[in-house]
Amino acid sequence: MHSTPSRSFTALFAMLLAAVLLTGGVVGPVAAGSAAGPTGPSPSASSLSAVSHAASTDAPASSPGVVQNETDRPEDPSTEDTVGYVEGYWYDDELPVDDRDDAAVDDDELDPVVYRSMARVERIRNMTFADEVDVEVVSRAEYRQNSGDRFANVSEDERLEHNVAYEALFMVDRETAATDATESVYGGAVDGYYDPETDEIVIVSENPDTPELNELTLGHELVHALQDQRFDLSQFEGETNDEEVAMNGLIEGDAAWVERAYESRCGVEWDCLSTSTERSGQLDVNWGIYFSVYQPYSDGPDYVSSLRQQGDGWDAVNAAYDDPPTSTSAVIHPGSEREPADVSVPDRSDDAWRQLEVDGEVANDTVGEAGMVAMFAADALDGQQSVIASGELFTGGEGYEYDHSYTNGWAGDELVVYATDEAASADDPTAAAGDAGYVWRTQWQSAADARQFRDGYLELLDHHGAEAVDGHRDTYVIDDGGYAGVYYFEHDGETLTLVRAPSVDDLSAVEAGAAPEGEDTVELGESDKTETVPGFGAPAAAAAIAVLGAGARLAVGRGRIGSRTQSNRTDDSTRD
Repeated sequence: MHSTPSRSFTALFAMLLAAVLLTGGVVGPVAAGSAAGPTGPSPSASSLSAVSHAASTDAPASSPGVVQNETDRPEDPSTEDTVGYVEGYWYDDELPVDDRDDAAVDDDELDPVVYRSMARVERIRNMTFADEVDVEVVSRAEYRQNSGDRFANVSEDERLEHNVAYEALFMVDRETAATDATESVYGGAVDGYYDPETDEIVIVSENPDTPELNELTLGHELVHALQDQRFDLSQFEGETNDEEVAMNGLIEGDAAWVERAYESRCGVEWDCLSTSTERSGQLDVNWGIYFSVYQPYSDGPDYVSSLRQQGDGWDAVNAAYDDPPTSTSAVIHPGSEREPADVSVPDRSDDAWRQLEVDGEVANDTVGEAGMVAMFAADALDGQQSVIASGELFTGGEGYEYDHSYTNGWAGDELVVYATDEAASADDPTAAAGDAGYVWRTQWQSAADARQFRDGYLELLDHHGAEAVDGHRDTYVIDDGGYAGVYYFEHDGETLTLVRAPSVDDLSAVEAGAAPEGEDTVELGESDKTETVPGFGAPAAAAAIAVLGAGARLAVGRGRIGSRTQSNRTDDSTRD
């Protein structure tokens, strides 16, 4: 079981990290029939195959076991000591299930498929499993039924915290409960998960009558089982959600790298089970939340490739588990070793307002570079204006582009939720988010980087109908809708502070000195960024992201249930 964090922080993405990131297999992007995402050092399937194939013939000293080639196999191999061999099955063995048109596997056929898949993961990752891994295949209907209560155990204070935090990122307006928005991603897009508490993998099948085992999803989840056995995934507990997602860049990047290499060998080096049923209908998810948690799967493989290239192959990746990345910036920009700046928000509110506390701890968190990119791209696939347009989000390759001028100068940030006693005690936390507020202090590598982010946020306000408030410097109001309220900017060199409150008077009550009298130093900008990738309207985007096999899957893994519900958990199922 995870230990309870020593401090409390706002969930921001924690409801999803609690649900989706504790599960796995959320599908990734597909544009115009091919995977879409960032350009750059991401290897193609063929190059991944070549790299991983070469790696499999070397046996780094830190990796248990010895790789055996076809012509150099021992007469008496063992599961514990022989890479590519598990419980009597080699990675390239043929099985009766290989000749079928679907991937439905009977109970007596499941173990051989799992053992062979374990051997294949060993072959690529050059590391042996220490223990067996149980696998179960369930239908999506059964999965939904069994997992429907994951969002139930959330206090009213936490719900208010979640709603305000997501609203700050313009992802969930106050007409929608944040738990509902995160559950939409969790319930409809998960393909499987690994539960370290039981050492079990559950694969979710789209075929309700004869559940099918997706071998690539199985391979990805087996990597997490291998990580847990060799590195103890329970030790990776981020102090903030940005750090949590950053650690996923290593953990999920490792698994996604292996999965891509696994897939590149299907039909070439070995036969793979192929499912006959694709996800039916459109995937109705909150895109901002989706983008915020997809980043480890988009950039993680490149991060792992960078480690392998800079160090000694898998040895360098293994060593990274002793020193994982601490910010999503470090994963977005491999080799940068970006350490987050220490940013704090002292309480400067008046007697009517206070920093919201949950379980006696201030509701605060770090959004991070990946979260900011998700904020600016949240509307890119919904046919609305977005700061980061779809043409900038999809640039070829696998995954999405998370390196943008608006955010790539990130150095640190902290967002703190504020509330009055009335808002904190409201019966409806979703509606009460409009009566709450926040202070979001961001730190940048340069004053120019701070201006870039400021301009992007001003553009975001403009998209939501904001107008300047006369007589108050750098203060803007959204009169109605799900993000109604008043927003104030304070730009001081490399620091940019954002304050939101229900009214102009409340701004200075939340943060003393906010919204001073005077002329604006910046103006709301105009933008016509409405272009979309060919084939991507809202329906096309939802359908495309539901295509399995052609694009990178979000094999989501680590996370926590809310920021303060860990002590209420009865299991530790936080790896996919």
